[in-house]
Amino acid sequence: MEQQTTAGPAPLSPSETEDLRTAADAVLARLVADTTGAARLRPDQWRAVEALVAHRRRALVVQRTGWGKSAVYFVATALLRERGRGPTVIISPLLALMRNQIDAAELAGIRARTINSANPQEWATIREEVAAGDVDVLLVSPERLNSPDFRDEVLPELASSTGLLVVDEAHCISDWGHDFRPDYRRLRTLLTELPTGVPVLATTATANARVTADVAEQLETSTAGDGETLVLRGPLERESLRLSVLRLPDAAHRLAWLDGHLEQLPGSGIIYALTVAAAEEVTAYLRARGHRVSSYTGRTENADREAAEADLLANRVKALVATSALGMGFDKPDLGFVVHLGSPSSPIAYYQQIGRAGRALEQAEVLLLPGPEDEAIWRYFASLAFPAEEQVRGTLRALEDAGAPMSLPALEPLVDLRRSRLEMMLKVLDVDGAVRRVRGGWIATGQPWEYDTRRYAWVARQRATEQQAMRDYVSADGCRMEFLRRQLDDPEATACSRCDNCAGARFDAVVAPGSLAAAHGELTRPGTAVEPRRMWPTGLPSIGLDLKGRIPPQEQASPGRALGRLSDIGWGNRLRPMLTPDAGDGPVPDDVAQAVVTVLADWAKGPGGWASDDPDAPARPVGVVVLDSRTRPRLVHSLGERIATVGRLPLLGTVHHNGSAGPVAPGNSAQRLRALHGSLELSASLAEALRSAGGPVLLVDDYTESGWTLAVAARLLRTSGATAVLPLVLAVQA
Repeated sequence: MEQQTTAGPAPLSPSETEDLRTAADAVLARLVADTTGAARLRPDQWRAVEALVAHRRRALVVQRTGWGKSAVYFVATALLRERGRGPTVIISPLLALMRNQIDAAELAGIRARTINSANPQEWATIREEVAAGDVDVLLVSPERLNSPDFRDEVLPELASSTGLLVVDEAHCISDWGHDFRPDYRRLRTLLTELPTGVPVLATTATANARVTADVAEQLETSTAGDGETLVLRGPLERESLRLSVLRLPDAAHRLAWLDGHLEQLPGSGIIYALTVAAAEEVTAYLRARGHRVSSYTGRTENADREAAEADLLANRVKALVATSALGMGFDKPDLGFVVHLGSPSSPIAYYQQIGRAGRALEQAEVLLLPGPEDEAIWRYFASLAFPAEEQVRGTLRALEDAGAPMSLPALEPLVDLRRSRLEMMLKVLDVDGAVRRVRGGWIATGQPWEYDTRRYAWVARQRATEQQAMRDYVSADGCRMEFLRRQLDDPEATACSRCDNCAGARFDAVVAPGSLAAAHGELTRPGTAVEPRRMWPTGLPSIGLDLKGRIPPQEQASPGRALGRLSDIGWGNRLRPMLTPDAGDGPVPDDVAQAVVTVLADWAKGPGGWASDDPDAPARPVGVVVLDSRTRPRLVHSLGERIATVGRLPLLGTVHHNGSAGPVAPGNSAQRLRALHGSLELSASLAEALRSAGGPVLLVDDYTESGWTLAVAARLLRTSGATAVLPLVLAVQA
């Protein structure tokens, strides 16, 4: 892969090469604020800069976190701009990463701007600045590449004027990798439209040999004759990281351990959780115990994210409790530790996340606290893979039949896919040429398309292999850093002499009794809100349901309660095994029933409860209604009976499935409603009981995922005489 480009400039003379090297090191000195003149690019950094600036090559740099990949493209940018080349365009996946890159560019006197979902009001001004030559670096989020206006109006301008294209976190291009993102595949179009001689740089720290080869091949997708991709791959050793694994009995012990040891960890750091619910749960507990922590998840508002990042950078908090939303590219050189509360499903993803720590420190702690819920969470995320061929073909038929652009809300009722998964699939089909995003939505192109069964099956097997590798990492008795490096196909992987297996354990499993009691109290505190559905999904008339707009207030369920969330580490760990498809059926366990009674009592006395002083609160329930379950009828009926007995309420009856529809699949809201519509009914005795009772009822079910079964049942009960319907379930899938 060392072929010289045929389209680039003539080779430099030795003196010209030396002058270029001197200029490059001068830019580096500004970038790192070095006033001694000692700053020098590493050999491979210089090779990359030389390839980009002198030879206009396409290069892929696979180097460990903290190696200085951003220095390569900022130095190359400065040198190319001095030579009259256009601005650098950087495709960057995360807002946190963009903010870090802009700050770094300013150190070198490089003017950087960004176009992303958080600043649409600035796009027109930024385009004017780019056209005027006032911008050296333009950072673009990958989803912009397939926005019709951006793709058709802005992208051609950038392709014709850019002096350097940079693809950051380039492993996202490859669906063989751990973090494939369909938007990145649009880069193929941009690459083919670049004029001859425009250099391209792709960078990543997390690519094994297969992903490296795939990305390098995609970079060569060009009509410009730019030759083979120069691949610069270095060892992935991180000398500062001290890796450890600590297995604790349960979630309460893990929270108590964090409470007792967090302040002993060096500096400030990141605590990673696998789900939003867990991150919020851990944040609430640690704050209650007096720790300075903030939550950072996909649900965190952008302004709150920026504030959290700033607090961590300035060491105003001890830690951010984060999901993978805080991942690629977040740059805090003195980050002292990374703790994982639960194992990621891939050792490559794990290596990428722990790479946040110890960039400018001699020593940083990396600790994994695995949990029993990890594998259930892996299975859930694995279920969101590329849809089955039947679903893909159904989507293509719906677009073809429409004969006009269809928006996601209009298309969603016609296919059995949730919005986020449908959008991901359409992006892949767009790259494959089968559909195209246009103003107003999506259209089918009519181009032939084949479902790549072998490739998708291979990716699924690869995911399973990665999960097994994480199990092996946890139980390994050899060097942990060597294990991770070998997972990334690092040929220089050797024992690190620093991890717990090489140098001995640095952490023990001792937790203070007070911390453990507090953790047990937090995790066993029952009760979470169940918000009712208030609006019908868009597009129901297109599938034969005459429902649209707001659900009439007199037909809605009231806010309800659940014992816990299946995705949390408290009651989720207790409920999850009970509610899996193969769990079987049986009476509600005593501890679960008692906890539900506690939820009911707190609900009644709390704000808006029927036993509170709130004048607008509903009246006390006049009875209990059970929502019949096809899979766990004994569990649900026994729960309803226990609630009725303890609450001294009559068990009024059951909302039955009449058999007119099949099982409700976990698809999108419109498809759920189509399956549910007309399939629930009340017995004559229940209808009469509702009319006679004339008051609110408790509606009992095992769990709710979308809320639509509760909404349809509540509508039926309300129109049959119940003045309010108060849903009470064991769990919410959230």
